[in-house]
Amino acid sequence: MAAAYKRIVVKIGSNVLTQPNGLPDQSRIAHLVDQIVTLKKQGKAVVVISSGAVASGRSMISISEKHDAVAARQLLASIGQIKLINTYLSLFEKHQMLCSQVLVTKEDFRDRKHYLNIKSCLSILLKHQVIPVVNENDVVSVTELMFTDNDELAGLVASMLDADALIILSNVDGIYNGDPKSPSSSVIREIKRDSDGISSFISTAKSGSGRGGMVTKLGMAQKVAKLGIPVYIANGTRDHVLTDLIDGNVVNTYFVPEKNTSGKKKWIAHSEGSATGVVKLNEGAAQALISGQARSLLPIGILDVSSEFKKGDIIRLVDENEVLIGLGIAEYGSDKAKERIGQKGHKPLVHYNYFYAVG
Repeated sequence: MAAAYKRIVVKIGSNVLTQPNGLPDQSRIAHLVDQIVTLKKQGKAVVVISSGAVASGRSMISISEKHDAVAARQLLASIGQIKLINTYLSLFEKHQMLCSQVLVTKEDFRDRKHYLNIKSCLSILLKHQVIPVVNENDVVSVTELMFTDNDELAGLVASMLDADALIILSNVDGIYNGDPKSPSSSVIREIKRDSDGISSFISTAKSGSGRGGMVTKLGMAQKVAKLGIPVYIANGTRDHVLTDLIDGNVVNTYFVPEKNTSGKKKWIAHSEGSATGVVKLNEGAAQALISGQARSLLPIGILDVSSEFKKGDIIRLVDENEVLIGLGIAEYGSDKAKERIGQKGHKPLVHYNYFYAVG
């Protein structure tokens, strides 16, 4: 099936692109570009989510440890982003291919207009056979509003473009059923929605600084697969990993996709951080929404509206125990919602087409 994919998002982690000394691994980057070129020649559209700006900056300037960590990151990213994109540009040019730089912040995905604007930009680049190289704009991103890491950004881009597959390249072969360094551990080859206990393998594995990163990868991969997009986690330091993965010849962890969802639901799914209001539902309404059937949220099912929101805002829907059950787009503001609490005969606050269950 992998060989049939036409639109692929490839996320390349900093642990793939950098050497142990923290400087860029130029030969590794060149080898990955060669593989992307091979995929392009097979007729596939490829979007690259690339880390490595800070590492590239580190190769060009030294900065004292005394500096504030955020300021140091801004300095290194600002210098390094030019170096990184020039590296990609020169490598792709050798194959008579064009790449482009797309820098984004988390804020760009919170606003629907900005979101559609980025989608339009990426779409026109792909239409003209350009390979977008996407990265977070660390120069202007505020710490508390930054992406968890580029895995989160990759999930957003894959969902936005309705990609046929998302490939996450790390420095391990996939998600293991124990400590990756233990001879008794092996790669979990396939993860479905009902695969139980996967996170416990990661949280107990003593994999050092990479452990938190794999937890993030697991959560993001499961969310993207739930939206209908196949996800692979594979070892980007392995030669020919991309072309071998497409041909089905490499060990990896594969997340089985569920039924594909609409573009707007894909946006809602990644928008918990930008949700404004909180609406508490009674048990009947909560169960109806998460039943899998086409049920909208009517005011009769609302117990409380605890914060303000406007029509078109994304709101959090919680059950009687304050547990988040889903996210939705409000059909009207909180003032009207409060007036209609528990009443019959009003239009839905959240239409089922614009509801995403988080469970």
